[in-house]
Order: sequence, then structure tokens, then C-alpha cells
Amino acid sequence: MRGTAAFTPAWWLPGAHLQTLVPNLLPRRGTPLRRERLELPDTDFLDLDWGPARPGPLVLLLHGLEGSSRSPYAAGLMHRLAQADYQGVVMHFRGCSGEPNRLPRSYSAGETGDIRYVVGHVRACLPDRLLGVVGVSLGGNALLRWLGDPATGTPVDTAIAISVPFDLARAAERMNRGFSRLYQWYLLRRLRRSVARKSRCVTMPVKRAELRRLKDFRAFDNAVTAPLHGYRDVDDYYGRASCRPLLSGIRVPTLILHAENDPFMTPDVIPKTPEISEAVRLEVAAGGGHAGFMDSFGGRWLEKRCLAWLGERFPAGR
Repeated sequence: MRGTAAFTPAWWLPGAHLQTLVPNLLPRRGTPLRRERLELPDTDFLDLDWGPARPGPLVLLLHGLEGSSRSPYAAGLMHRLAQADYQGVVMHFRGCSGEPNRLPRSYSAGETGDIRYVVGHVRACLPDRLLGVVGVSLGGNALLRWLGDPATGTPVDTAIAISVPFDLARAAERMNRGFSRLYQWYLLRRLRRSVARKSRCVTMPVKRAELRRLKDFRAFDNAVTAPLHGYRDVDDYYGRASCRPLLSGIRVPTLILHAENDPFMTPDVIPKTPEISEAVRLEVAAGGGHAGFMDSFGGRWLEKRCLAWLGERFPAGR
């Protein structure tokens, strides 16, 4: 079901870019984290950051492109989860925890195998807890792809996806226009730096000297992401990794939060009601930017809405 989000942006944040930048630049109150390293069957590793021990349900957070537990949205949500007695844990995608992963491959918008592995691990750690998963941006796309896959079933009890790039090709086009190119420049700079650092240890599909020529997402994904993750080219990657075609297959109660003015994409990527399953509630706000959603009182509406959804789905004490 698609509906209107009960959200009004702060009056002092006019426009999509301020609504994106300010909430993600202002400091957030953090919470102590404990790192756990998972050794994977393919000889690589994943790092999890666990929040303080709490008795309530387990909530796994999947960050966005080049994010981590230090990302403002992640730190803020982990703090709020701990306050509400939820057991929070952040999954770092490969290479995002501050140390390069061991294999040439890293992560992508279509990567679901690592999510499946981590969900199995955290369930084994706390088998008596209900489990929710929150995915932001790229992490939200990967989460929805996984949940919409007929082979996945219902491995979690509820899910939340925030500011998802439902159609990766259109998102890449949008990021190459206007002020949004600033976000693209910042993220590509970090991606190129990560590839350059890893190329000192393992063979990569592109040489360090050639990285400077990858000036937009399409070029980077065609030269690096696609070949490293089993896609024929960038168009094959964008087509197969986008979550939009799989939304009708989701069977887990899922909340999707999105803003029409998200500067990472255009409004036409937002799914229509016939495209989503009855298990999904898509809440669309006119404003809010990309993973921003700061309300008129300077409050973090995004965190409050996530906690409200979790509270409705999880019985007290579980």
C-alpha cells in the first residue's frame, strides 16, 4: 500500500539539498559499540558493530554506499535503539569497516548473500529474539531485493527501507545532473580511494592510473562494480540489481520511507501501488531529502518513525 508520510520538513531547511545535508552533517549522539569479526566461507570477512546489550528485539542496520556505523544516520539510529531497549547491530559491507577486505570483490546494490549470512549469524547469537532489519539507500535496495526474491521466504520479522534507489540506472542519471553531482563527486572520490588502496594488495579490474578517468557512477560501475560482482556490464548490473521489479514478492511486513524531492533520484522511480505487495507500506513525503527527514522542531523524524514501526510490530519484551 502506498500512502503519504506524516512528515513536514523543518521550515528553516528549504529545498532538497539542505534537507539532505544538514541532518547528515549535524552531530548525532552515539552509543558504545563492540566489534565482532565474521570469517566467511570464501576466506573474506565481515565486521559487525554491536550496540550495548539490551533485552529487547534485535535490529540489524545496513548502511548506504561507503557508509559505516560512524555514518550520522547509523549512529543516531543505534543510539535511539539502545534507548528503547532494542539490541542494535550494524553490518558493514565488505571493505566499509575501516580495513580493506581480502578479496577483489566488495559489495554492490544487488549483493544479498552477505545479508543472508549475517541474518543467520545474528539469529544464532540471539535465537530467542524477534529480528528486524533496517536498510538505508544502497543497503535498503539490497534488503528489498533479498526480501523480494521468491527463494528468500520470510527470514526476518519486519523490515524498514529508507531512501532507496529503486531504479539504479535512473538514479545514476540523476546523480550526474545539477547540484547532485556534488554527492556523486564525494562518493566517487571515496570509492576510487578504496579501489586504489585495495589494488596494492590484490589484482583489480582497473589500474590505479585509470581510476581518475571514472568520473561518474556509470563509468565506475562499468569498470569496477559490474566485473567484480558477476555482471556483464553496467546495464546488466543496473537492470538485475535494482529492487523495483521484486517489490511485489515481499512477504515480510515492510515499511519504505521516501521523499519525492530526494536529490539522489527522480520522483518517477517511486513504485506505484500495483508494484508492491500487500506486506509493504510505502510512505512518501513531499520533502525530506535523502535520508534526512528533519522535522520543524529540529527533531529526527526518521528515527522516531522507525521506532514507531518497530514498536507496532514487536510485542513488548521480545
